[in-house]
Amino acid sequence: MPSPIPTIKPRPHHADIIARLPSEWASWPRDKSSVNGNVLQAEATPSHYRQRKLRWPKRPVVFISDPHADAMAFEASLIAAGVAERKTHSDLGHLSLTKKGKRTEIIIGGDCLDKGPSNLDLLRSVKQLYRLKARVTLLAGNHDLRLLMGLLALARKKDVGNQHLFVRMGKKVVPLFREVFDQYLVNSKWEKNIPDEETCRKRLFPGEDWFKAFPFHAAGFLTMEGIEREVRKMASKNDSFEKHCHASGLSLRQVYAASLKCQQLFLHKKGEFNWFFRKMELVAKRGSFLFLHAGLDDTMGQMLLKSGPKYANKAFHRNLKRQDLFGFYYSSIANTFRTKYRDADLPLTYRGVKAVHKSGVHVIVQGHVNRQEGQRITIKKGLVHVEADITLDSHSRKVEGLSDYGIGATLINKETGIVGLSCDYPTAKVMTAKELQSIYEEGQAEG
Repeated sequence: MPSPIPTIKPRPHHADIIARLPSEWASWPRDKSSVNGNVLQAEATPSHYRQRKLRWPKRPVVFISDPHADAMAFEASLIAAGVAERKTHSDLGHLSLTKKGKRTEIIIGGDCLDKGPSNLDLLRSVKQLYRLKARVTLLAGNHDLRLLMGLLALARKKDVGNQHLFVRMGKKVVPLFREVFDQYLVNSKWEKNIPDEETCRKRLFPGEDWFKAFPFHAAGFLTMEGIEREVRKMASKNDSFEKHCHASGLSLRQVYAASLKCQQLFLHKKGEFNWFFRKMELVAKRGSFLFLHAGLDDTMGQMLLKSGPKYANKAFHRNLKRQDLFGFYYSSIANTFRTKYRDADLPLTYRGVKAVHKSGVHVIVQGHVNRQEGQRITIKKGLVHVEADITLDSHSRKVEGLSDYGIGATLINKETGIVGLSCDYPTAKVMTAKELQSIYEEGQAEG
């Protein structure tokens, strides 16, 4: 087997990255710390499951998820994966593709936005990959779509289903508004046509009767646990959102002005970041691997079986254009970038898992589930999941007691198998194609 650790040219601009990465590799660790208590357990597998072979992606895949507005971590992770390099500049935005990068698909697993240090820098880092003509697939994350829902809700007539979606973005979106205000509005006449503070508050916040009306509006769409969780979450965000804005030095008038500017940047045809939501996909199927942000439910399993991933992506974009934001954001489509398989989420049962397997999907590669010691492979609901959110952004790392920005990526190809590369784990984790086949068979037996 060729070395699973990517080769990084020892340029001066790469020295800090190389120093923080593992230089050796080891077989993927086997443990029992999973959602259902079953991670990589080596058990006997019934012979009839051994007949089902995994199909690997046709070209190598580098999966990087949840960069959360940290361009330094994102670019360092591309370099660590061996798909990009810096030749002459050590600052952001000066990458070039390596030979490996030109033949590899780079899948960004969602959650490009929120937390920090800079949403706009991260978006510009992603855009440079398109300029370099890299093979990029950008997946939808819950933080990304939360911004879109908030901006669309502000632009549309208020109703019970949408009037909470702006404040629902919560404190993590405030740094984006701060950035947009500072970079685009601070030296302009931004106050023109912006209403007074109280009017802005009424336009941004849900009405007083929302908390009574929403549970009835959501009945039949969400589980009872989901409704209770949503109302509880909104009560907290409703109380704290304005405080977080003020703590960031923004009045509600400034937040409103920044929101209108975000509509222009993200939603208008000529907006600087118009490409972001336009290029976004819900899922990407490569061989037997399905790449997405969070997970599946029974309805999505049936959709994949009957209509396939291309249909799911088309449905995703068509639903984004619907006037009914509530119907989209609490649907199975949105559950795909939000679920953590909790009682509050739409259910994935044996019926759904069976449909997923019949559709030819046997391994889920996801972000969304934060891991502090590198990637993890686990069996959930009888499906093999590769959890690849390894805490890249420096803001989250500080909160979690981790130093600096994160570096890491998940590498997938048949020659080396699945490689989990992370600055927070002493070795590169390697699972060969043969070992993964064994784990898949085990998941089938469990399912």
